[in-house]
This record gives sequence, structure tokens and C-alpha cells, in this order.
Amino acid sequence: MATEKKLDCVILGLLSHEDLTGYEIKKRMDTTLKYFWGASYGSIYPTLSELVRRGLAVREECDENKRNKQIYAITEAGREYLKEWLKQPAERDEIRYETLLKLFFGNEQGEAQTIAHIEDFREKTEKEMEYLLEAERDLKECLEDDDTHKYYLLTVEFGIKTYCAYLEWCREAKEFLEKDKKKEQGNYE
Repeated sequence: MATEKKLDCVILGLLSHEDLTGYEIKKRMDTTLKYFWGASYGSIYPTLSELVRRGLAVREECDENKRNKQIYAITEAGREYLKEWLKQPAERDEIRYETLLKLFFGNEQGEAQTIAHIEDFREKTEKEMEYLLEAERDLKECLEDDDTHKYYLLTVEFGIKTYCAYLEWCREAKEFLEKDKKKEQGNYE
């Protein structure tokens, strides 16, 4: 399955749990899925149209509060397509962090700027960790309500462990650079 078609499966996966508007799909992408997947409105709406065209989803008009909303639902063909994708091994897992890219070229700016980037990354990670810990608590409280919650919990726990490692790395990287900085200044013991 082509890489560009992964968004099809992400949207179908969300629709397999509940019917959603394009706005609600984007909101899920920006909250629940943001730790491991993302998409823009500019890619979500064309993908939804394509899913409807291919018969993998249906679009229904809903007049709510005098606003015309389009709600999308997965079809049986869409469920089969999603199940086939889920059987396939992952093609690739990748991490892309601009912070690491800036660190890689940190020699151009030196320790102070690099430490500032590490601090920014640590602060963002700590804020995200709060959300993950809250999600973990919430999911553990409602595990029996819906079978999908145990799968959500697995992704949240992966995120927590990953973020713990990020925070440990931030501490170690900052110490490393500060030690190197003291050494250059002749204050190293």
C-alpha cells in the first residue's frame, strides 16, 4: 500500500469507531493522534472525498443549529479495506524532529543556542507528558466500557515511555554541553 494512502487508513480507522465530520477528524489528528500521525485540512477533505468516491465511506448531510454539516461514516467495504491494511506489516516507522536537526548542525551556533533548543524541547515534552498521563488515567478508568480503549492505552503508554526517555536525554545532553562549555572556559575540574 502506497505511503500516500496511509491517510485513507487513518481516517477509516477513526470512522470505524464513530461517525465524524471533517472538522472532528482534524481535531482527533491534532489531539489523540498527534503523537504519532498528523494531517492538514488540505489533505483530510480531499481524502474524505476520495473515500466516498471509492465507496469506502459515505457522506451524510446534517442540519444542526442551522449549519449544514457533512458527517462521514465507514462502509462495509471501508472496514474490509482497513482490515486488509491492518494485516500488512508496517512499511516504515520514522521520527522527524526539527530540534534534532538543529542540534545536528549546532556547531554553527554553539552551546548556548543548542542548550536553549534542548530546554525548549524539554518544556514542550513536559507539557505533552501531562496530557499523556491524563489520557492514561482516563483510559484505565474506562477500559471495560469499550474494547478499543485497551488499544488506545497501548499507544498512550508507548508515548509515556518515549517521553520519559526524551526527558532523560534532555537532562543528559544539557549536562554534556554545559560540562564541555566549562572545560572550554577553563573551569572544568
